[in-house]
Amino acid sequence: MQDGIDRETSSRQQLWTLIKDIRFAMFTTRAPDGTLRSAPMTLQNKAIDEDDTLWFFMQRGNDAVAGLGEPAHVNVAFADPGDDRYVSVSGLGRVVDDRAKATALWSKMSEAWFPGGVNDPDLALVRVRISHAHFWDVKSNKLVQMFKMAKAAVTGKPPENMGEHAEIRMN
Repeated sequence: MQDGIDRETSSRQQLWTLIKDIRFAMFTTRAPDGTLRSAPMTLQNKAIDEDDTLWFFMQRGNDAVAGLGEPAHVNVAFADPGDDRYVSVSGLGRVVDDRAKATALWSKMSEAWFPGGVNDPDLALVRVRISHAHFWDVKSNKLVQMFKMAKAAVTGKPPENMGEHAEIRMN
């Protein structure tokens, strides 16, 4: 069992290392008509919670919030093109009523969107329980990447060793 706990902690830490400096993410939900809707959101976490949760503040009138009365499958996509780091997180999203958690996550930046603070009637606290994540993390510099792509174009073979790509399972 200890090995399972260590793997969970390691996965959580690896995911946090990839996303911690990317403050904005595209949050995707499925609308009632079946279409996918995405909106930029700010991650509120200071670390990934022990129960593999990401937290977001959203406006209650937001289309994404309308579909989260019951747990719903969502995707949160993080991108840092400058460092060639991309992370796609899948999980179950839900609006929760937890003023203590909202207070713990609250920052001065949140007041720009919710001037009434944690008691703002338009504030919805959204919890995403992570099921898994995919990431792409390119370690080589841009010149090396361009060389590998040019070589692939000439040889007709896909570029190799362009970076790390893996899946992280959380539960």
